[in-house]
Amino acid sequence: LKSSPSNNEEKEAQTQLTKSDELQRLHSQALSAYQQEDYEAAISLLDEILAVCVWDAELRELRAECYIKEGEPSKAISDLKAAAKLKNDNTEAFYKISRIYYQLGDHELSLSEVRECLKLDQDHKQCFSLYKQVKKLNKQIESAEEFIREGRYEDAINKYDSVMKTEPEVPIYATRAKERICHCLSKNQQTTEAIKVCTEVLELEPTNVNALKDRAEVYLLEDLYEE
Repeated sequence: LKSSPSNNEEKEAQTQLTKSDELQRLHSQALSAYQQEDYEAAISLLDEILAVCVWDAELRELRAECYIKEGEPSKAISDLKAAAKLKNDNTEAFYKISRIYYQLGDHELSLSEVRECLKLDQDHKQCFSLYKQVKKLNKQIESAEEFIREGRYEDAINKYDSVMKTEPEVPIYATRAKERICHCLSKNQQTTEAIKVCTEVLELEPTNVNALKDRAEVYLLEDLYEE
């Protein structure tokens, strides 16, 4: 207004000031909702603020936390990726993205993101600890898949047993490992064991196409055509 004190400028300034006051009010409400663990309300309020303050990394990180609490990890990843670009040396964002991918069973993307964290700070304790875990798991899975490609099914089964021991806390890795063991047993024509393991997978995931197909192959070997 000092640089250009016209009526039009004054109206524009007044509008912006009103909008600014409104956004501050919404921000206070969003923080209050977050503290009261009403994450759905917090997300709704943060949506309004971020429609205007598109480049605010901290608000995106807060909304990501709300998405995580609400069980919407893919939306959290989107906000955290934006926050990682908007804020320099944002190791925390890369660490959180890596952890989410890991919990979702995407070990390769998890490894990629945790490496980005270590590029920024090679002494980051949380990232280094996660990196060691994901790298070990990733190597075991790659090795098991190589054995399958080579038709070394017994070796692949042993390697997938190791995967389950390496990560006993995140259920998706045990399910994926059992799915691949089911495949190996089917290929190895170990019919009784294959039916048992494939059935375990299908109890967890009734529509798992790979396990259904592998169990069907075993039933064919056993002349159980109806099954």
